[in-house]
Formats: sequence, C-alpha cells, structure tokens
Amino acid sequence: MPLYLPPDNSSFPRSVPIMVNRLLLALLCVSALSSAQSDAGKPVIQLRLGGEKRKHYEGRVEVFYNGEWGTVCDDDFSISAAQVVCRELGFMDAVSWAPSAKFGRGEGRIWLDNVHCTGAEKSLAQCESNGFGVSDCKHSEDVGVVCSQKRIPGFKFIRNQAVGGEGLTVQVEEVRIRATYSHRKRIPITEGFVEVKDGGKWRQICNEDWTEMNSRVVCGMYGFPGEKPFNVRPYKLLAKRRKKNYWGFSVNCTGNEAHLSDCKLGKEIQLKGNNTCRRGMPAVISCIPGRAFAPSVSVGFRKAYRVEQPLVRLRGGAMIGEGRVEVLKNGEWGTVCDDNWDIRAATVVCRELGFGSAKEALTGGRMGQGVGAVHMNEVQCSGFEKSLTECYFNQDSIGCSHEEDAAVRCNVPAMGFHSRLRLSGGRNPYEGRVEVLAERNGSLVWGSVCSDSWGTMEAVVVCRQLGLGFASHAFQETWYWEGDSSASSVLMSGVRCSGTELTLDQCLHHGKHVSCPKGGGRFAAGVSCTQTAPDLVLSAQVVEQTTYLEDRPMYSLQCAHEERCLSSTADKADPSSYRRLLRFSSQIQNNGLSDFRPRASPQSWVWHECHRHYHSMEVFTHYDLLSLNGTKVAEGHKASFCLEDTHCDEGIQKRYECANFGSQGITVGCWDTYRHDIDCQWIDITDVKPGDYFLQVVINPNYEVAESDFTNNIMKCRTRYDGHRIWTYNCHIGGTLSSDVEDTFPGLLTNQLSHR
Repeated sequence: MPLYLPPDNSSFPRSVPIMVNRLLLALLCVSALSSAQSDAGKPVIQLRLGGEKRKHYEGRVEVFYNGEWGTVCDDDFSISAAQVVCRELGFMDAVSWAPSAKFGRGEGRIWLDNVHCTGAEKSLAQCESNGFGVSDCKHSEDVGVVCSQKRIPGFKFIRNQAVGGEGLTVQVEEVRIRATYSHRKRIPITEGFVEVKDGGKWRQICNEDWTEMNSRVVCGMYGFPGEKPFNVRPYKLLAKRRKKNYWGFSVNCTGNEAHLSDCKLGKEIQLKGNNTCRRGMPAVISCIPGRAFAPSVSVGFRKAYRVEQPLVRLRGGAMIGEGRVEVLKNGEWGTVCDDNWDIRAATVVCRELGFGSAKEALTGGRMGQGVGAVHMNEVQCSGFEKSLTECYFNQDSIGCSHEEDAAVRCNVPAMGFHSRLRLSGGRNPYEGRVEVLAERNGSLVWGSVCSDSWGTMEAVVVCRQLGLGFASHAFQETWYWEGDSSASSVLMSGVRCSGTELTLDQCLHHGKHVSCPKGGGRFAAGVSCTQTAPDLVLSAQVVEQTTYLEDRPMYSLQCAHEERCLSSTADKADPSSYRRLLRFSSQIQNNGLSDFRPRASPQSWVWHECHRHYHSMEVFTHYDLLSLNGTKVAEGHKASFCLEDTHCDEGIQKRYECANFGSQGITVGCWDTYRHDIDCQWIDITDVKPGDYFLQVVINPNYEVAESDFTNNIMKCRTRYDGHRIWTYNCHIGGTLSSDVEDTFPGLLTNQLSHR
C-alpha cells in the first residue's frame, strides 16, 4: 500500500500524516504476524515410508511429530490423502493406497486418524483429522501408499528444525555416478563422483562420513552387485581444481537397502563455501559389474568368475534381470512362495545373479507360473547373504501353489543398448521395421535388416534390447510400414539368434559382408512386441501314465498316412500289414500371462478332407524316439487341428472351442488334452529294434508362436522296448533338473532342434 504525504501547503498539520503512516505500518505488521501465526498453527511434521516393502516408492506412512515416529490410521483415508503424502515426499503422484497394515504393523503412537484431504494440501498436517494423537485405531489399521516412480522436478528436501531429523530417510530428486572425462566413454560407467539432485541442482556429498555400505547401496541402484577399492589420488587432484557444491547432509546406509531413499539421513553439513568438508572431498564410488556386463577390455575378468551350477535362476521374464525366482534343491528346480516376499529378499537374488539391488519384489505369479515343487516359503533375509539359499525360510510349503510364485525385477547397468536399434513406421512404439545403427565409411548410419531367416528368436532379442517386453510376431515383409527413407539400405543380414542374446549384434550374422538377395524395402525385417506372452508346458506325468503299444492295420490308417503321421517305410507297406504305434496322451497347459493363439488367421487355415477338419498350425508338436546318444530312430508329428480349452483351473472360464469353426487357442490357466486314441497321437516304431531309448515331445517346435519361455517346451522320458512291451519312466520337462542330471538327456539343456 503506497504511503501518502500531503504537499507543504496542505491545511493539515505535518504531524497528522506522519501519525497516519505509522498507523498503517502497524496494521500491516499485525496482518503479516497473524498470517504467520496461522501457518505456524499447523503442526510441523516429517514423513517417511516404512515397513515390509516390495519397491522403494511404497510403504507404511510414518509421521515424525513431537519427537516421536508414529503411524496413520486407515479410517477415512483416500487417494487424495495418498497424493498429499507422496508429493510431500517428493514423488509426482500417488498410484494407490493400502489399508489394514499391508506393509506390516508399525510401532509407537498412531498420530493421525480420520484424515480428510482435498489433495491440494502441501502437507499431511494441513489435512483435517481428529488431531494429533487422537485415535481409536490399532496398528492392524496402519495405512500405506504406493507412489509413482517419477520424482518432482526441482524438489528440494527441507528438514524442519522444529522436528529434528532422527530416523529421516534420504529424499532427493535423483542420484547419479558422475564419471571423470577419461571414464565417460566406458560402458557401463562403474566409477565416479556420487551426486544427488536437490532443488534442481546437482550436488556432491562430503565423504567425511561416507562408508562402504553407502557405496554398496548406490552401486546396487545402478545395477552392480558390489563395490570395490579404487585409486583415490586422481580424484583428489580433480576435486582441488573443480568447483564444489556440496549437499547439506551426510548419508547413513546399513548396506542392505535397495535404494538410497531407504537409507537414513545423516548429520547436517555446515555449508561454508570453500571451507565446506575441509577434512574430506566429494564422495567417490567404484562398482563391480556382473559377469554379463563386464567390459570386454577387462583382462582376466572372466577368470575371476568360476562358471558353476547356479543355485538360483530367473525364468519367464521379458528383460534381462527379471523373472520368476527358481531355486535348485536335490537336483530339481522349484519355485519360491510369495509369503513374506519383500524387496530385501529380492535384492539378495539380484546380487547373487550379478545384477544390482531389486527394483521390485513381485508376488502372485506375476512372471507366470512355474512347474514342479515349491521349495521355499516365508523367506526372510538380512540382505547380506551371498545366496537366497542362505536366508531363513520355511521348508513346509503347504497351502502354497504356483499362483503364489515369487518373482523379481532387478536394477541392471545402463548399457545404451536401445541407442543402436529402433523400430520405424509402426502404428505404435511396440511395432515397426527393425533399423540398426552401424558404421559405414567412417560414419554411423541407420539401415534395415535383411528378412532372410528372420523369425521369432530374432524378434525376441529385438524386443528385449529395446525394453519392449516379449516378441509377439516376426515379419519378413514390411511394405505396410514406411519406415525412414534414409535408412532403406540393408546393413545387417544372415541374422540367427538363440534367443538368449542381449543385443541383435551378439547374434550370428554376416558382419560387414552383407548378402541379401531379396534386398530391403518391402522385405526388410520387422517385429511387434507385447508386455505379456503365453507359456505352454506339457504334463510329463500324463505322458508317463498313458504310454502303450498298439498294432494297427494299414487299411485303417489311410488318413494318418496322408497327413505323414507314419514312418517313411509305410509308403511301400502292404494295405493288409500292421504298423506298431507307440501311443500316449498329451496334456498341454498355458502357464503364461496371455492366451496362446495360432499365428495364422482362420481364413488361412488348411482344410484336410480326409479327417474333415482345419489345421490352425501345421506342426504343433514333434514326437521322436531317440537312441541314447541322441540319434533319431523314429518320429511323429501332430498338427493342431483343434486348439481349445479342454479343462481350466477353478474360477477360469473356457474361451476357445473348436466346434462350428470356433476360435482356437488355449486360455491362461487352461489346458488342451490330446487323447491317446486320436489319429497321429503316436510314434510309428514298426522298424525300431528292441533296446533303451528316449521318448521326446516338443511343443511349438518351430517357434511359430512366441512364448515367454521355450526351455520348458520339451519333455523327455526314459523308454525300454523289448519287442513286445514298452516301459516309460523318469519323464520330466526341460530345465526342471540340474545340469548334472540333464547331461544324461541330450538336447534338454538347449532345446535346440535339428530343424527350425
């Protein structure tokens, strides 16, 4: 408000306007003071997320007030209140909230009850409630929240001096490892200064109170299983020359945290310009990369790792570093029940496998359901175990089913894989023509990939490299996707992948000597990716229990002969002669996360007049009899004339039925049964001599339909034939036994077939 002084010739005495001005100033001061008091009228609090977490951006809401940590009751809590909590902690938004102590029961006081927020409040203390400490709740009603992963840009952590800081967690916008100039071209970056982003600015951390445990946590965040010593001298020299901007706090990690935000805030650092951190320097870390990410220039690195039979593995994940957790016990792989499964146990798994800490501990069969036994239940880890098998667990898994299989997503190093590959021309980011970045004539250029031999396994690697999930389809013609006209030249040909590679250039290919008779353009390779995939598994028990021999006359096998279901000697056989058939039933279940559907549309299904049905997949299964050295002595195959839901798990509705030219497929949680008395459900062993053999069944052998796991598509049994009778025993699915046991079953480890 402007202050008015009248001119000298005014009729008012000079003392009057001065008194008015003083009065106005006094009123302004009173107004400002009352405003300040109204803000100060709300209690000052600090928040943190605690409890049994499965990811670092979720947890039980804990409030520090009046020198004591306490919890919040779930009565009347809402998503608006969760949004206030998450934003106060520096997250962009809230995803959900959870009542009834989902993240475990807290301790101490229940500070807030009947909380009502509009969502616009800047602090939970500003929301309406019964008042601090006024509650009729128990800790079984403690509320929790799940926040979005994204942090608020420019978020600045403020520790309220009125509250103190005991037990506060680190709350910053971002953390990074800033490499020196000489290390910035190395992939992955494993060493450098630790910096945190607070208030929109990157700041160093004083190393006076920095510990190895702090380094261990930051290394884990960046995908590295551990930390190692380093030469500090060059960093000291660099720190002396470089302008420093320190963060105002130290960090106190115990070492078993999955993320720096779970670490406790240390003491406050006095910021005195150049005199800050006088006895130290900016904190530096050096991390050990896992075996899969070790720099190729690291001489002798491979010798440091002894390749042994692992005790833990991941299955069913689309990306490297994620999947269903499986453990080896008594030579047999089994799963882990998700009771008490948390981010600490998940981090032990991730570090054991050469990754960093866990991003997320997954429950409820989120990475598909396994097969075999459930080996571990109620796992409890300290976080420092070398292996999950060292953690405390309950061997009794009564009540656990594969619907409760535990899984993990691990932090992996930034390798820059996605920068050398792209999809172009698709209708959405998950599909398009595959284009690669390659060096030609001294410069990097984009180009297409030849589609000769291009198939599902190649698509699997592309989708993984781009972080787009599972492969859905592989395309050998892409004329409908325009792509980038400047990238029409073929830069890669002869690509053959096993499906385990991290990048497309790790697959076999022609290198710089490109050979592509069809050329690029409309024949450039393409893919489509998806977030979920089916996973077919054959019941080994059903095969073992239903195997028998049948001698059948040739004249009753005309349709089967026409569909090439008999051995080649049947072509010259007398119509009155008999064929000896090894018959069995097959029950195929979909344990994945999406339905198994034939790739071909119904309009392109092939009609077979003799059997009077359509084939939606010309080759759905291979049946082979192998000698003990793996040589094929008899074979059979089965077309999918009817893919349907024969039976389903309780609570799952059948979706596919073949009658009346209906849609074909296998729903998640359902299985398709081919009975032993159906045509072609056999191997013709008429010409086989008595002896010991392997019976092998392979589902989806040509990888025509993409799945989340192909290793379990193969099944083998030991078989003894004496010329009159047959015995089948020790049937098991590929990948269910240790490598020592499976050495006696050729082909089980790789699932590589003689023809693709």
